[in-house]
Amino acid sequence: MNTKIEKYITNLCLASKRASVDAKLLSHSQRLKILKKIISNLKKDSKLIIRENDIDIKAAQKNNLSDALIDRLLINNKRISTMIDGLNKILTIPDILFQKINKSKQPSGIVVEQMRVPLGVIAMIYESRPNVTIDATGLALKSGNSIILRGGSESINTNILLSKIIKKSLLACNVSPNIVQIINTTDRNAVSKLMKMDHYIDVIIPRGGKGLIKKISRESKIPVIKHLDGNCHVYIDKDANPKIALSCTINSKTQRYGVCNAAESLLIHKDFSKKHILEILQSLDDHKVQIRGCKNTKKIFSRAKIAKNSDWYEEYLRPIISVKIIKDIDEAIKHIEEYGSMHTESIISEDINAQERFLREVDSSSVMVNTSTRFADGYEYGLGAEIGISTDKFHARGPVGLEGLTNLKYIVNSKGAIRN
Repeated sequence: MNTKIEKYITNLCLASKRASVDAKLLSHSQRLKILKKIISNLKKDSKLIIRENDIDIKAAQKNNLSDALIDRLLINNKRISTMIDGLNKILTIPDILFQKINKSKQPSGIVVEQMRVPLGVIAMIYESRPNVTIDATGLALKSGNSIILRGGSESINTNILLSKIIKKSLLACNVSPNIVQIINTTDRNAVSKLMKMDHYIDVIIPRGGKGLIKKISRESKIPVIKHLDGNCHVYIDKDANPKIALSCTINSKTQRYGVCNAAESLLIHKDFSKKHILEILQSLDDHKVQIRGCKNTKKIFSRAKIAKNSDWYEEYLRPIISVKIIKDIDEAIKHIEEYGSMHTESIISEDINAQERFLREVDSSSVMVNTSTRFADGYEYGLGAEIGISTDKFHARGPVGLEGLTNLKYIVNSKGAIRN
């Protein structure tokens, strides 16, 4: 490995570790002041952000990146406003740091409580989406952590400018600029070195393609909060409201294609009205979505292509959906268990028993009733922004907001208790 890269990453991690002490000791009012300054500077520098992003977009087009990846990369006025909205939401969330919970007095006389504390140093490795730079910064600051950010090479110009805005904001508030650091090299050896810095980094959070996340999960010496895929399902039960079935299916799939909470698979009960099945499939087709279905789907909608077994596993991130006509809710649950990615699944049904069974038995990080899968999002859940959506069961699950970036430690008090 390049010794220059090794030295750069080592020094960066050391600075971040030291800054984590500063981050933890910031008062709530200081943290809010920094976030407000970042918001102000994002507004002031919005034209510069869009200009730098345009350089990244043109390079992505020249390199023939997919439309879905370019959409993730894009920053415009609307998305800057969304980033600012996310920070404003974080501002309103009550402070959870150093809260004491679960107090109990033991027969020995000791008083045991738990206190919520920051994780310490977070490393975030992500592809394409430069908005993650702001979301992750906001959550790290509010939760009292320091953070190291490594965006994708395709968004390097946007991220370097965003890092300058963040550091300018930290300095204006007389706070160490090392609380938030961005790796400014596209050299992949930087990531390899970062994954070995377990003496300095407490958790790594990867967001990106399956290859990136598998590599980090396999090679990292540091605990990882991850999700591998977003193969989200909509299941239309036999007792579904046809209007809700149509609107939720179309919104789940077509509202935005290149996101992890878009529906990729549609399961339909065989006793749901054929007329309404055809209406849904026709609407998907009208939205230019390619349908890859089972033989029964093909019988109902002749324009459907016959699905391969691999289609049931696929996170398309583009206008394609797999569709299967199934026997009953048992088959729906088994199908999701076999092919799903434990991200988000939604049942469309008016049957309360079916709803409750689906909620209990489907083992995904978000399970919904009569709701678009597109709501599986930290902002929509009232978490402000999110640093990722975890399909793991430890340490955090689902959209990871403030609470997911903290931990609990035990604190014990007494009047000189000694153990016999």
